Amino acid sequence: MALDHDLVGVASEPVERSWRADDVILYALGVGAGAQDPTDELAFTTENTAGVELRVLPTFAVLAAQARTGRRLGDFDPAKLVHAEQAFELHAPLPVDGRVQVVSTVTGIADKGSGALVTTESTAADAETGKPLVTTRSGVFIRGEGGFGRSGSTSDPWALPERAPDEQVRYRTRPEQALVYRLSGDRNPLHADPAFAARGGFERPILHGLCTYGFTGRALLHALCDSDPDRFDAMSGRFSRPVLPGDELVVSIWRDEPGTALFRTATADGWVVIDRGRVRFH
Repeated sequence: MALDHDLVGVASEPVERSWRADDVILYALGVGAGAQDPTDELAFTTENTAGVELRVLPTFAVLAAQARTGRRLGDFDPAKLVHAEQAFELHAPLPVDGRVQVVSTVTGIADKGSGALVTTESTAADAETGKPLVTTRSGVFIRGEGGFGRSGSTSDPWALPERAPDEQVRYRTRPEQALVYRLSGDRNPLHADPAFAARGGFERPILHGLCTYGFTGRALLHALCDSDPDRFDAMSGRFSRPVLPGDELVVSIWRDEPGTALFRTATADGWVVIDRGRVRFH
């Protein structure tokens, strides 16, 4: 068996997922909060600073809606799988201590020639009230699993604005960034084991795509929402190139219609790593 196409459209059984203050702090540190100035972003990195309430970074929503469903996409070399795209929408502010029920559905398996794009939608609802908290949509690209002749739908139009960015934020990742981020749950050896990374065609372990996504989300939060996570509504982007731990990231932001913006994340030498970015805020 290669990929299990029978999974498409079938919702998983609800799976419980929970987190606590330590989890949201560790996540914030994993996506670089406080690295440039430890006294910055204390609202995301400490729980006992006088006069500062612990808050949750909006991009933690992606982790909140992740849960092990016990279902496998098929038989393939996991070193050939990379994160291709990610979106989320917040229906309510994320609590510091949370418990949700997650339901996940494979929404499509598309033939991209050299590989397959598998898209998934997950919803996380408050375990006590049943009210929706997060909806996420993601895609993974699995090299070598294409050729079955079923193409996917085209993506929404996105055009790079023909003007300089309205905002630009620079963050440098650390050499050990992936080793910290993996403690938030993604233990894929692609991000730590040189031999495993080589099997995937990489010269050395790469940074998690969702770590780059988290760095980008921090930039959007501070530039567009005055650092208030309650004002952050939704974010989407496509991963276009891997990031190596230690790379500097440059997040370029173009304000669009009221409450929306486009963004693109690149390395300092100009390689685009997250493309076709959109963010919604209020």
